[in-house]
Amino acid sequence: MTGHLDELLGNSLRMLVISAAGALMLALPGAFAQDVTAPPAESGSANEIQQFCTNIADAARDQRYLLQRKELENLQANVDERIATLEKRRAEYEDWLKRRNDFLKQAELGLVDIYKTMKPDAAAGKLEMVRPEIAAAIVMKLPPRQSSLILSEMSDDKAAVLTNIISSASDPNTSKEPS
Repeated sequence: MTGHLDELLGNSLRMLVISAAGALMLALPGAFAQDVTAPPAESGSANEIQQFCTNIADAARDQRYLLQRKELENLQANVDERIATLEKRRAEYEDWLKRRNDFLKQAELGLVDIYKTMKPDAAAGKLEMVRPEIAAAIVMKLPPRQSSLILSEMSDDKAAVLTNIISSASDPNTSKEPS
């Protein structure tokens, strides 16, 4: 029984020592703490930092302006290059359009001359086979007497279609927006 009492007394004593040590640690809160804060800045070093920042501000601004200027110059060069390409393509297109219009004018004049020399019944038969817009354009360019002879040789339906196209072309309100 004494062994059991000694064991209980030893456990109690150990608990008492641990509790006392814990209470002592709580009583001295700053005893085991480490100070990790930076030492207060001296007024001289704050002035040095301010002076450094002030000294490099102009250089940094100048560098930023140089970078922006270089970027703008690159963009301007890119725009100039694109404009040159567009101008070259525009000139090519205008040349192509001029050649096309010259060809069409020559073809149209030659075509009208061909129909001028044809007999009205033969011309009417041929014009009935082409698109009505083309036939109307040819008939409009022919002398009125020859046009009337050709239209009289055509079928009534085809002659009516051509007459409608010709009258629409001569109407000044045809291309205007409806009011």
